[in-house]
Amino acid sequence: MTGTLTPVRVVVAEDEVLVREGIRQLFESVDSIEVVEAVEDLTSLWAAVEAHDPDVVVTVVPMAPTFTDEGIRFAVELREVKPEIAVVVLGRDVEAVQATTLFEGGAAGRAYILKDRVVDGAAFAETVRAVAGGGSHVDVEVIEQLLVAVNGRRASTPRNLTTREREILGLMAEGRSNSAIAHALAVSSRAVERHVGSIFTKLDVDDSPDSSRRVLAVLAYLKDHNGSLPRLHRAV
Repeated sequence: MTGTLTPVRVVVAEDEVLVREGIRQLFESVDSIEVVEAVEDLTSLWAAVEAHDPDVVVTVVPMAPTFTDEGIRFAVELREVKPEIAVVVLGRDVEAVQATTLFEGGAAGRAYILKDRVVDGAAFAETVRAVAGGGSHVDVEVIEQLLVAVNGRRASTPRNLTTREREILGLMAEGRSNSAIAHALAVSSRAVERHVGSIFTKLDVDDSPDSSRRVLAVLAYLKDHNGSLPRLHRAV
């Protein structure tokens, strides 16, 4: 049928069976995602990638065998052997090192999302499709929580960002250019440029014309301050 989207082929890696099946069912509620396999550990994940050559891997951070940072290490190694496969990492906790490690080789085809915010199948599918197409995404809540932790004793906390600046920061974290942000918010490109300049001034981060590099710049800023950054556990 004209206008039908070609399904994005996805491998899901999640050690908890209920969550794993929940993600599968979430994707099955939309037509644009096809889950080719769902696995529970790192060994099975590599086997599934070899067997199916998917467009995207959706993986949690900790899983067997060590339940530490398997999902991040997988994403880093996958970039070396199969750079064309995109990766969406679902984290339970906000971790600056994990986020920056995921994006160190480039933001294209990478996303970092808090697992407990994946509740809307259509929205999640849209993110997965965007990442499959070379886009990038960082959950704005990840950035805001990290900034709160980093800047807790500083004057320039995220609370100093205006509502519009927070909105633009979220769109920047999705990898959108200034022109794309202007179109989404129905404002002028010049207005967006002013807001972006203000955001980076308040965050003490240099701006860049490359939307993906801007995501990396924010995360790099967080990594620079990681010495005082605690692990932020999500409320259950």
